[in-house]
Amino acid sequence: MKKFYAVISGILALATGCNQTTKTENATTTAATKPAGSAMLDKKADWWKETVVYQLYPRSFQDSNGDGVGDLKGIISRLDYLKSIGVGTVWLNPIYASPNDDNGYDISDYRQIMPEFGTMADFDALLQGMHARSIKLVMDLVVNHSSDEHAWFKSARASRTSPYRDYYYWWPAEKGTPPARFSTFDVKHDAWQYDAPTKSYYLHYFSKKQPDLNWNNPKLRQEVHRVMRFWLDKGIDGFRMDAFQFVAKDPSFPAIPGVTQATFTNAYNHGPRLHDYLQEINREVLSHYNVMTVAEGAGRNVTEAMLFVDPARKELDMTYTFDGTGVGSDADTYKLTDLKRVFTRWDSAFAQKGWQAIDLGNHDQPRMVSKFGDDRPAFRAASAKLLNTFLLTMRGTPYCYNGDELGMTNSQFKGIADYRDLAARNAYALLKQQGGDEGAFFHSLQRFSRDNSRTPFQWNTTANAGFTTGTPWLKVNPNYATINQAAEEKDPRSVLNHFRQAIALRKDHAVLVYGQYQLLDADNPDIYAYTRTQDAEKVLVVLNFSSAPRTWRLPTGLKPTGEPWLNNYPTLKMDAALALQPWQAVVIKLQ
Repeated sequence: MKKFYAVISGILALATGCNQTTKTENATTTAATKPAGSAMLDKKADWWKETVVYQLYPRSFQDSNGDGVGDLKGIISRLDYLKSIGVGTVWLNPIYASPNDDNGYDISDYRQIMPEFGTMADFDALLQGMHARSIKLVMDLVVNHSSDEHAWFKSARASRTSPYRDYYYWWPAEKGTPPARFSTFDVKHDAWQYDAPTKSYYLHYFSKKQPDLNWNNPKLRQEVHRVMRFWLDKGIDGFRMDAFQFVAKDPSFPAIPGVTQATFTNAYNHGPRLHDYLQEINREVLSHYNVMTVAEGAGRNVTEAMLFVDPARKELDMTYTFDGTGVGSDADTYKLTDLKRVFTRWDSAFAQKGWQAIDLGNHDQPRMVSKFGDDRPAFRAASAKLLNTFLLTMRGTPYCYNGDELGMTNSQFKGIADYRDLAARNAYALLKQQGGDEGAFFHSLQRFSRDNSRTPFQWNTTANAGFTTGTPWLKVNPNYATINQAAEEKDPRSVLNHFRQAIALRKDHAVLVYGQYQLLDADNPDIYAYTRTQDAEKVLVVLNFSSAPRTWRLPTGLKPTGEPWLNNYPTLKMDAALALQPWQAVVIKLQ
């Protein structure tokens, strides 16, 4: 069993991203023009510290035309909902032109919209609608690799003398077998793909349809700068730098001995000149706009992560690390003490400078309530509320994945045909070749598959949960009949309305944004308790990560001042100790 957990967790680890231009890249505009009404919002410096980010997976949010795929017009139709829940920023997964080998992370034109999602006019209307509701928009910047159907790569693979040849990494066949590089997206785990037209191999850390871009080439970097300006000049509010930790590579490809499924991400992380590239981006592009930038997977440890976001270095604004979501990614259970240790270590590293994201789920992870909570009917709502309370009371910018505000759960697919994720399908193909244990493999896949978080948003009890009038691209979770937005709107104690209350509390109390974090009772296996302190204001957060009642004694000197600010149960018995119900979460002001 452990072996197959390692296979899936390895998949998740990697999955979890010029002077010459082509006609394709310039087909829309040669100089970006701001559509009417989409000018950037008035924003104070460091506004991104106080926002709540809502990650929106467009393929699964709302379909407007019945083709089974979510689209931009569908998102536009739900903007009032986004406004109502209180989020300040939407991070939109890729919507660029793409053959969709890896759900849009294989981009064939950085200045076009994938036809399934709509048109550039639809995008302009979406941005205008968001800004009209004081919602900011952050987009993925996917520039570790492009699609093999991008015009740059089509030219590069046609001839060794192509002006775009050096936009990618090539190894001529006459030099023999290229130095070993690992890819979980390849059935053979080989990151080199032989390409017959020029008798050469090209590099792809991800799918073979995602050739890696050569950042050693200044022309390529200038192309990326222009792409960034194109979207920033439209008025978007920032970028999440997808897989950027992998962009820096030594073009001589020295041997990296001992790379395995468990170590390849660290081996390829933080290569030469990475921070030179980031400082160049800041100097040439970012410093001219009031936007937020997020480094996915920044560094292999807190020291490296700080290099990305130390304000004195002038690179990016915020780290988005995987240590938190990585807890328990190789087993059926996890230890709360491990989760506390991870979040406390990262908070300590950023206590004086820099800034970090706080998250427990995203499009590359299982549903947070199924992994970190208890998704059985008796405990699902309480544990989902607890997890949202945690996200919204920690120091850092909360990232909330769409559907988690409803307490959506993992979907139990029946076989490989139900899965759409390329990584899962390739892993299964390898399993079949090796004659592995399918039962163990599917047990692991059901818990950790990325498709768990990608099932369509559950709006109501109509067919396909109100997501589409057609056949959804990925099966809807059958529990939509009881877990859906329409039902939760009507219930004042629903997961959704608790989420709204928690966001409102964070907005009203700066102590929950900037206050010092102090962990209490570190070794308690069931209770996660901490204080947040800013000047004279002090708040206690107590979370019972257990499906059984627990009693937690208040430490000496901590004195509550009345009823909780936030409580996911109707009552709380509190004197010298807190009598906590299963998955009870409370936020209490202290004297």
